[in-house]
Amino acid sequence: MSKDAFDLQTLPPKDNDSEEEDAGAVHGEATPPGPSADSLASLGEARSSEAMRVNEKYSSLPAAADRGVHIINIRAIDDLGYLHSEGTLLNSLAVNPDADCKYGLYFRDGQRKVDYILVYNYKRTAGHNILARVLHVDPSPGVQSLKHEPLPGKDGPLEGGEIDHYEDDKRSRREEYESNLLEAGLELERDEDTKIHGIGFVKIHAPWNVLCREAEFLKLKMPTKKMYQINQSRGLLTKINNVLQKITEPIQPRVGDQKSQTVKRLSFAFSREKQHLFDLTDKDSFFDSKTRSTIVYEILKRTTCSKASMGQGEGRKKDSALLNKRRKCGQYGITSLLANGVYSAAYPLHDGDFEGDVELNDRKVLCEEWATYGAFYKFQPIDLIRKYFGEKVGLYFAWLGVYTQMLIPASVVGIIVFLYGCLTVDENIPSMEMCDRRNNITMCPLCDRTCSYWKLSSACATARASHFFDNPATVFFSVFMALWAAMFMEHWKRKQMRLNYKWDLTGFEEEEETIKAHPRAEYEAKVLQKSLRKDSRHKEPGRLPEETTNKWRKTIDKEKLTWKDRLPAYLTNFVSFIFMIGLTFAIVFGVIIYRISTAAALAINSSPSGRSNVRVTVTATAVIINLVVIIILDELYGSIARWLTQIEVPKTDKNFEERLIFKAFLLKFVNAYTPIFYVAFFKGRFVGRPGDYVYIFHSFRMEECAPGGCLMELCIQLSIIMLGKQLIQNNLFEIGIPKMKKFFRYLKQRPIDHEESAKKKQRYEVDYNLEPFAGLTPEYMEMIIQFGFVTLFVASFPLAPLFALLNNIIEIRLDAKKFVTELRRPVAVRAKDIGIWYNILRGIGKLAVIINAFVISFTSDFIPRLVYRYMYSTDGTMHGFVNHTLSYFNVSDFQVGTAPNDPMDLGYEVQVCRYKDYREPPWSENKYEISKDFWAVLAARLAFVIVFQNLVMFMSDFVDWIIPDIPKDISQQIHKEKTLLVELFMKEEQGKQQMLETLKEKESLQSDNCNNHSPRFAKTHRGSAASRRSYHVAI
Repeated sequence: MSKDAFDLQTLPPKDNDSEEEDAGAVHGEATPPGPSADSLASLGEARSSEAMRVNEKYSSLPAAADRGVHIINIRAIDDLGYLHSEGTLLNSLAVNPDADCKYGLYFRDGQRKVDYILVYNYKRTAGHNILARVLHVDPSPGVQSLKHEPLPGKDGPLEGGEIDHYEDDKRSRREEYESNLLEAGLELERDEDTKIHGIGFVKIHAPWNVLCREAEFLKLKMPTKKMYQINQSRGLLTKINNVLQKITEPIQPRVGDQKSQTVKRLSFAFSREKQHLFDLTDKDSFFDSKTRSTIVYEILKRTTCSKASMGQGEGRKKDSALLNKRRKCGQYGITSLLANGVYSAAYPLHDGDFEGDVELNDRKVLCEEWATYGAFYKFQPIDLIRKYFGEKVGLYFAWLGVYTQMLIPASVVGIIVFLYGCLTVDENIPSMEMCDRRNNITMCPLCDRTCSYWKLSSACATARASHFFDNPATVFFSVFMALWAAMFMEHWKRKQMRLNYKWDLTGFEEEEETIKAHPRAEYEAKVLQKSLRKDSRHKEPGRLPEETTNKWRKTIDKEKLTWKDRLPAYLTNFVSFIFMIGLTFAIVFGVIIYRISTAAALAINSSPSGRSNVRVTVTATAVIINLVVIIILDELYGSIARWLTQIEVPKTDKNFEERLIFKAFLLKFVNAYTPIFYVAFFKGRFVGRPGDYVYIFHSFRMEECAPGGCLMELCIQLSIIMLGKQLIQNNLFEIGIPKMKKFFRYLKQRPIDHEESAKKKQRYEVDYNLEPFAGLTPEYMEMIIQFGFVTLFVASFPLAPLFALLNNIIEIRLDAKKFVTELRRPVAVRAKDIGIWYNILRGIGKLAVIINAFVISFTSDFIPRLVYRYMYSTDGTMHGFVNHTLSYFNVSDFQVGTAPNDPMDLGYEVQVCRYKDYREPPWSENKYEISKDFWAVLAARLAFVIVFQNLVMFMSDFVDWIIPDIPKDISQQIHKEKTLLVELFMKEEQGKQQMLETLKEKESLQSDNCNNHSPRFAKTHRGSAASRRSYHVAI
């Protein structure tokens, strides 16, 4: 029989003991991850005996002969590319395996839990279908038969031609990588018989010894047997807490016991030598699914793969240079293997289904009590979120919950300020003067030629509406929001410390730096390429030195990327940033041109109502254009920021994340706030005066603010952009885009076979169709931008906190639903804070004080009104304020070609028109020059900015200083934990010392008995052993 023929062998029946012992995947030994140089060298030498070992492994499959299953010659399958590694198992041989493995949550034996999934693509040929038919199991009991059909081999070439050498290279890498995972102690099981064609799954299980080893390496804090009493507050605070618990009981999620803890287990970094300290009564639940997946992911990152098989044949020699280049990338962890397409996905599994009558699990509880819009009024189950998704995701939702709760008082105060403006609008003298038609104030044209003179009373509605937001209460609200931001930051720091204590993260700094300091795979590959370029100068070009692959870690330790290596990336970043910021400014400038040209075009309208609504129409349409552009550029800038960060090749994941966040935030901040900054601080500042206007391109006159100021327009701009961005980008995009992607993936992977479509999918197949988790950066980013809308320009829009509150109530449930039902389960990441986002929040809080000072001082009329009341008013009231702010212009001083085409539009000839500015009248010696009133108002504005800024900054810092970052009770509990740990280990050491002294005494007695040849020596010896065991139990 030739070596490529299929040798059919019937598996002999095995006894029950061997079935239980050998069922499932192959067990690896708990050795350090990654193959040594000797093991890699011996891998090729042991190739001849590999088939024998693989056959021996598969011969241990349970009850194979009883089920009528035959094994095919492994060598022939290996040549076809279906056997991928030494640790690979054949597809399931059970008649109904899904009942035992709970549809993919466990291995086929139903005992070992699936902790992680690796997904890969492979090409299905005709041989694969034939193989599936050959492995057909006859359902009749006791019958052992196969459908004998022609099998592929040398006699018949494979349909579809020779196996692609790129696929062969990926398969070779998977073989080595999975072999290394087995050596690291993990257990694997492969499944290619799925409903998704061309997709294979590798199920990974971490046995107990591997979990213990890695938990000790990662310094995971685990609960011990020792329990202690938590100090409870007494007196009035206890009564208040009890009352609050009873009041809030209906809005608490029904997740376990929501009562305050009175007893807590003492936690300590896990150690295999001190396992007797931990509560190991139930080993299956000691490490929860979150911790197990984290441990497996750390092994996957640490385990490497360096082999790149070139294969044979002329077709594989064609692209040898490309494969050689790939091979020079050093050793591959899971991140590099995913980037190179060796594996298409890697993820932990969800706990089970969340719909229908299924067994209760954490995912279903989260879906019912958290990820539903009907629970919008309830608190979030933060502890269960942390248990299921990890500390990093738990901290995000905890922060979002604190931010949303803090928006409640800000919204109440904002509503009060708005209502105050509504109630006092009829008492506002400046708006009453503007609406009084008896004043008969004629204003100068808003544009050249086509625009005519107009009455100030026509802007009555705008003036009255601006008072809703531009009133004395606005200043108070700005000060309140500055203090609110400081209170929010301090409240979050205290909440964060409580969570750190509750989640056993109080001593997390050291191990956090150790984990995050591990170089990224891209950085290692770049360093290795740099070293290879140096070696190629001394060695034969085109040839990879063998010692490079074996000593790659030493190379990375010696070499590092300098600023010279990153200089092209830095230049690219600088040029890209200048271009994108310039693009944003150019778009805003284009919108300005649109506003000016549209206003001039609408002014020609013969309809009086159309001319009266020109300003509102132009403002609204321009803001909508800005909103659409902001949404489009937001998506574009996010992708560009990631690409710019990737070409910099940061060393660690932490550096990569921080650089990405900084770039994305800077670009999105400029994109979102540039139109608002223009309206707040630049519009109407550089227009000139009648007869001497400032023009753009010598044809477009700069636009002016409304008679009531630009604050109303700023309010419209802010409200439309904020609400539109939240509604469209944050909500519709988050709901619609994932559902569309999921639908397209379903259409692409829809099974053709009706039998397969009727079969229930495995858990890992269902999770594979979910959207991959892309990190928390987009979630934080949208909330940070919203925080800027709430704080930066709150003086112009007091209702911003209210709209942010309403959005966040929906946002929490939307994000929860997305995490639970739409996304693959993320790998749990330990974190004790929200990272760089906290610094960004503090920066926005400080910037908000400065911006609100300038908005109140320069954009609103608050300062001019104060100056008029206390310097120019004869009776100390605001009567005459409007007339004081308007200057005079003689229409005979218009430049040629700029006067109105219809000077009699108002029914009478106009000799003098008015415009808003502080300038000398035409009958003055220095006509149209800036008056002294302008300088007085400017001085008052600058003084207000300085006083307001320093006063509010001082008050914010005082709040920061007076409120401790760590609550007093948490500080006491942390100190108590440290004391109990010291006592625990002191008792253990004392017990060991007593045991040693007892052993010495018994040894001395035994030596005396030996000298006397006493027959009681054996009893003494047995007593010593018994006492040794009793001391161990006591400890």
